[in-house]
Amino acid sequence: MDSTRLKNLSSSLLLLLHVLFDNLLLSHAVQEKLFREYIGAEDKNVRFSDVPINSSVEFHFLLSFAIDYTDKAPPTPTNGDFRVYWDSGNLSPSHVSAIKAKNSNVKVAMSLAGDTIGDRHVYFNPTSVSSWVANAIRSITLIVNEYNLDGIDIDYEHFSSDPDTFAECIGRLMFHLKQNQVVSFTSIAPYEDDSVQPYYLALWRKYGHLIDYVNFQFYAYEKGTTVSQFLKYFDTQSSNYHGGKVLVSFGTDSSGGLSPKNGFFKACSVLRKQGKLHGIFIWSADDSKKANFQYERQSQDFLASQ
Repeated sequence: MDSTRLKNLSSSLLLLLHVLFDNLLLSHAVQEKLFREYIGAEDKNVRFSDVPINSSVEFHFLLSFAIDYTDKAPPTPTNGDFRVYWDSGNLSPSHVSAIKAKNSNVKVAMSLAGDTIGDRHVYFNPTSVSSWVANAIRSITLIVNEYNLDGIDIDYEHFSSDPDTFAECIGRLMFHLKQNQVVSFTSIAPYEDDSVQPYYLALWRKYGHLIDYVNFQFYAYEKGTTVSQFLKYFDTQSSNYHGGKVLVSFGTDSSGGLSPKNGFFKACSVLRKQGKLHGIFIWSADDSKKANFQYERQSQDFLASQ
């Protein structure tokens, strides 16, 4: 066989391997069936057992929230010493054990911080990197062990530090929790705002390899978002968090973004065909209770139909 024919054959084989590899990646991405839901932030007596669970999806409950603030009035920052602020009466350690025992596809994590405590904003406000990390490791490990949790989600939305300090604190925390098998997965919950994104992007740049999911708050975009706008927003955030599993989302409260009524699942269908749909999450079970979790069912049915 002459060298020209050999070179052409080698090029063809390389192209075939490239196509096969791309198709393998695409099929893997298409088949992800992750559904996540925040629960317990609004004291509406919602329980895990109230929420419909489709056995064909991976289901993550995100307890909302654990906060590093005192439980005295007025609440003040505790430099990484986290306390349970979710509805622990209805979402207790025994409730966690029960829902996981009944549903092998369910995992339970806790989300850290959130927007407010009472009528006050929750601020990331460390005294120093080392002291915050030490306090956070200790207090979070205690809560994880007490509740038999599987992961953590980072949802700080207000900051009294610079982005690099935030990145270092959260990154070191995630590293320790994963390295010591305290948790099996982590996620972050950024949204499009100039006072928020720089912090999460700094974290992503340095510690993105430790972050399993990006719960991007697409419901923080304006109300009346169209399908085409939503898809552009998704591409923008996928570029920002390059290589990450960016999950799509909507709220069942009065928040904005693209609602199920206005084409959310149409947008999901487009992303699924493109191999970009990594999962769906909803804010929140507390708000969905009044409509009997209509969209939780629809979201899981959509994912299960892949």
